[in-house]
Amino acid sequence: MRLPFPEAPVPHGTRTLMYGFKYYTPTKVVFGKGAESKVAELIREFGGKKVLIHYGGGSVVRSGLLKRVTDRLDEAGIPYITLGGAVPNPRLGLVYQGIELCKRENVDFLLAVGGGSAIDSAKAIGYGVANEGDVWDFYDYKRTAAGCLPLGVILTIAATGSEMSDSSVITKEEGLVKRGYSSDHGRARFAIMDPELTMTLPDYQTACGCADILMHTMERYFTSGGNMEITDALAEGLLRTVMANAEILVKDPKNYDARAEVMWAGSLSHNGLTGCGSDGGDWMTHKLEHELGGLYDVAHGAGLTAVWGSWARYVYKDCLPRFKRFALNVVGVEPAGTDEEIALKGIEGMEAFFRRINMPTNLRELGVKASEEDLKTMAHKCAVGVDGAKGSAKLLREEDMLAIYKASV
Repeated sequence: MRLPFPEAPVPHGTRTLMYGFKYYTPTKVVFGKGAESKVAELIREFGGKKVLIHYGGGSVVRSGLLKRVTDRLDEAGIPYITLGGAVPNPRLGLVYQGIELCKRENVDFLLAVGGGSAIDSAKAIGYGVANEGDVWDFYDYKRTAAGCLPLGVILTIAATGSEMSDSSVITKEEGLVKRGYSSDHGRARFAIMDPELTMTLPDYQTACGCADILMHTMERYFTSGGNMEITDALAEGLLRTVMANAEILVKDPKNYDARAEVMWAGSLSHNGLTGCGSDGGDWMTHKLEHELGGLYDVAHGAGLTAVWGSWARYVYKDCLPRFKRFALNVVGVEPAGTDEEIALKGIEGMEAFFRRINMPTNLRELGVKASEEDLKTMAHKCAVGVDGAKGSAKLLREEDMLAIYKASV
């Protein structure tokens, strides 16, 4: 499928001046078939002498990937220990276990094998080893990390972009609190990306990953502060590419080229590239989903699509030029009607795309039956998590968050 694309970029309308920015992407990427064979030499290159291999469930074992990795380390004479068990919405309890294990075994390098859950969990372990005190303090915004144990990644799921980002998201079991922490100290030293490693994923996980990639770019795109034409063009191209290839993968899950496009887009969507020149982005769809993920343990990408439409309809009038541009340049809406009509057609078109890749567009489709009390609890926890208010497309407070949750039921 090829999405409609205008012959020339649609202008911003009322243009806001670009902001200054820092762009830092220190991660070395090795991309392509069989790239995991380079793991030992990359660990050596970045000074690793004893490694903790951190992974999730049994898929990396069943596929033979874990054995291929350990065989390479054995051949290179690099000692290692392993810690499995990372789950979607990775848990703080396992992070504490990893910190204790690394300290006891004198580990000096972390290797995350898996998707965002294993990577985020490994980052948190790295913060805990490199800093005194409780690692949750960083995620609870009580202090900042002064360092992180060096980390490498073998990516098996294209989704979170954690392999090239500065962010990590962890769920604290007590109170089911899901929080993110961002620091350049946590950026991976290297990321190994072989699209073939993603071919064993269930279709649902592939679609969730595509949704997460899109959202990382859209969070940076819908902003009322700062624009650059080159950044917008990159973001719009990335969005169109992921949408087109996500639909290919629904019909042809083994399509290597489509998986390669999506995998590379996942890294570019969350390494800062699509936010250069803006105010940093909106991020409220993610914040709203974090409470869904914390309370109901839903898949992150599906939780994002379940609340995005309600968020978009709540804020679009305050960010109308961006929503109009999105509708025209990304969704392919015809340039007919008022700006509001075009913007709403863009939101509807995006929701239609989510349904085509079997993603939910409300809580009911997500399988969540939230009570009035649950909605209030999530809105309150979300407001606390953002220190009262957040948003660039529109500044949202607790009452706004509750209204969006209610609209998404």
